[in-house]
Amino acid sequence: MPKTRPARRSTTPAPPIGGGRRIAPVTDVLLHLATTAEWRTHLGRGEVRPSVAEFVHLSGPDQVALPAQRLFAGRADVNLLVLDPARIGVEVRYEPGLPTDPASMLFPHAYGPVPASAVLAVLPYRPEFTAPVLPALDAAGRAVAVLTSVLRRTATSEEPVTGGIAVRTASVPRSNQHNQLLVNGPADAAAVAADAARVLGDRPRPAALLVGDHLEDTAAALAAAGHTVGALTVMAAPAGGPSSPGVRTVDPDELRPFRDAAWRRAVPDVDAESLAQLSDRWLREAEVVDLRCLAVEHDGAVVAAAVLEVDGATAVLDAVETDPAHRRRGHGDALLAEALAQAGDAGCDLVVLEADAAAHPRHWYARRGFREVARAWQATLSY
Repeated sequence: MPKTRPARRSTTPAPPIGGGRRIAPVTDVLLHLATTAEWRTHLGRGEVRPSVAEFVHLSGPDQVALPAQRLFAGRADVNLLVLDPARIGVEVRYEPGLPTDPASMLFPHAYGPVPASAVLAVLPYRPEFTAPVLPALDAAGRAVAVLTSVLRRTATSEEPVTGGIAVRTASVPRSNQHNQLLVNGPADAAAVAADAARVLGDRPRPAALLVGDHLEDTAAALAAAGHTVGALTVMAAPAGGPSSPGVRTVDPDELRPFRDAAWRRAVPDVDAESLAQLSDRWLREAEVVDLRCLAVEHDGAVVAAAVLEVDGATAVLDAVETDPAHRRRGHGDALLAEALAQAGDAGCDLVVLEADAAAHPRHWYARRGFREVARAWQATLSY
């Protein structure tokens, strides 16, 4: 998927997130190559460990294509772990690579485990491997990167489209979220509609996620053409804070009755197979991120729940919901506090989410320290 723009040094401080804490942009980064499965292992351990050598092999953006071509030629499951050098925490030495590498090229080698929390972004890196164009690594860039990257890593197949990538996830074909166009590069409405028909034409109503202010006119044109388009706000807040004793981390199966009931309220005529896939779709993402299911219980039943996904230094908060009979009792605040606390304990400094731009929850999040960092549009195309 095309990146937004090359990373560059900024002399302007990043605007504050939430209560004034700054998530400063990072422009001098180091990169590590990892398959999706390897990164999930690193997340489980909380660190990237040396493998064959006594060090973790790193690269600069202008170097990384060389080891990628050598080690991962032809593979479509490779990612760039984008590391903040200030968070690596062990000695980094610049040393020669293989004898066949250019004599003047010195690679950064980290002599010791590198914390997973040093990873600001996980960017799918697909052949043919070339010098990557990195997104801005401020709060907005990181938020957009994680929201699209998780869907790409979860997908079982990809296909390039105008301005982005189409993803397919075979295990949850009823989930539009996991089977749609992800567009963050230049694309007009006609191209989006044509690509959706070409790549996702077998779906009853193909979907496209348009990410970035530059796609506002594209979203408006799709709406004018009769497609259903909803505006989203991408919000972010600093991780950390006190935990909430009223919230428990539960196994995903414990949330099934609660999630099933929520989907039946939202889609009364949902069929059994669709219901199973919609309630279980987060399990697919648990294969690529550190996923935690948070729950508030009453009389032994879950009455409020949320999903937290830890992905290096960035976490995603999703599916915060309270049973209508138990609202206005502080359960949402408890879930939010616990999610921020767990993200901070995991080493994250940033928590991001998507909210309907026209609905009340965005204002609820804003009052609790989240601010808008980017905009997106969810389009459902009809033919």
